[in-house]
Amino acid sequence: MTEFSLNAPKLFDLSGRMALVTGAGSGIGQRIALGLAQSGADVACLDRRTDTGLADTVQMIQATGRRAIAINSDVTDRDSLSEAVSRIECELGALGIAVNAAGIANANPAEEMSEEQYQNLMDINMKGIFFSCQVEARAMLRHGKGSIINIASMSGVIVNRGLMQVHYNASKAGVIHMSKSMAMEWVDRGVRVNSISPGYTATPMNTRPEMVHQTRNFESQTPMQRMATVDEMVGPAIFLASDASSYCTGIDLLVDGGFCCW
Repeated sequence: MTEFSLNAPKLFDLSGRMALVTGAGSGIGQRIALGLAQSGADVACLDRRTDTGLADTVQMIQATGRRAIAINSDVTDRDSLSEAVSRIECELGALGIAVNAAGIANANPAEEMSEEQYQNLMDINMKGIFFSCQVEARAMLRHGKGSIINIASMSGVIVNRGLMQVHYNASKAGVIHMSKSMAMEWVDRGVRVNSISPGYTATPMNTRPEMVHQTRNFESQTPMQRMATVDEMVGPAIFLASDASSYCTGIDLLVDGGFCCW
């Protein structure tokens, strides 16, 4: 039997590792980027936002004593992503962890949805995840190891009551199955690929004043009777990024307060 340590803190320690987080300028991506740094990783933060969100994330990470850089890039631009990974490896070191959290959500009845609305969401949520994984894996495969974590949604598993978002649901189902497919392509080459499917989460998008009635519905429909906080996505991400999940690849981790049980 192979000897190994049962020291739990070390299993989750990311010291000496370099991570990339897309969608790091707000919400789940921002909180996971900070959480990886709090577990010891240096973090490259990528987003296309033009506000202060990305700079804020970098500042918070640097306050933990870890290194961080901001990269303004669009996940639908593969050449830009490739340049970003090259810069990351030059400035911070070998890429070992990637969390792909960039994504958008909107709604419209299926019979009224325009091609533009459908395609824009699919470009970001599906093509953007594929391009991100592709360029991240190229680097990781050269090193012979790495962990990629894609942020999907419970909407890839169920249909949300009262929300007309067929394109969003389809995109998240695609992220889940794409993650499994890539996991199997790279399973014997040292690169693990998994996904996290959050339930209703209290991100800035879901906590706007005009969303108060919808938020109450989200809470009442969830067995735990509340939405998740962005903090509650950090632990699952650290688990999948760390040695604690060394035998996990191709899984979709539901973090939904029990929603999918009903």
